[in-house]
Amino acid sequence: MELKPQDLLVLLKVAAHPPRRWTYAALGEALAMSTSEVHACVKRAVACGLAVSQGREGWQPVRPALLEFVQHGVRYVWPATLGPVKRGVPTSIGTEPLASQLSVAPGEAPVWAHPEGSAKGPTLSPLYRTAPQAALADPALHRLLALLDALRTGRARERALAADLMKATLGESYAGQ
Repeated sequence: MELKPQDLLVLLKVAAHPPRRWTYAALGEALAMSTSEVHACVKRAVACGLAVSQGREGWQPVRPALLEFVQHGVRYVWPATLGPVKRGVPTSIGTEPLASQLSVAPGEAPVWAHPEGSAKGPTLSPLYRTAPQAALADPALHRLLALLDALRTGRARERALAADLMKATLGESYAGQ
């Protein structure tokens, strides 16, 4: 079974809000996806070893596998492409937690093209089409997606910093689970 980008979006949404138990319907609403699409995402994630089914209790991401995949695999499986300068939602080095740790010239930080965006910069293809909308509604998810984009597109220093922050963020989220 082949993993799809929306599968990772679902996993990151759950990882951003531990130990909350999500229903497929609630995840679908939060990510602008159908309930059946979320169910298929979870099924693929379990088949690929990025999540584990807990029977009637639901499912959870396999934290070490998720971290390994985002740090080392995502940029090769779903490379991001830069496009023309547009207005959009800041991502990667253009938003926290990386923006305060790196200096970027105005207008050079990437954005996901979106009409409700607050910044202007080169457009970056989001992991999944609904990611910008979901990120605007959820700062914790936005943080993880921005770090993921830095891992997908950044230079060596940016990727190393993003990897450390992703590890710290997911490590905090997973403590005791």
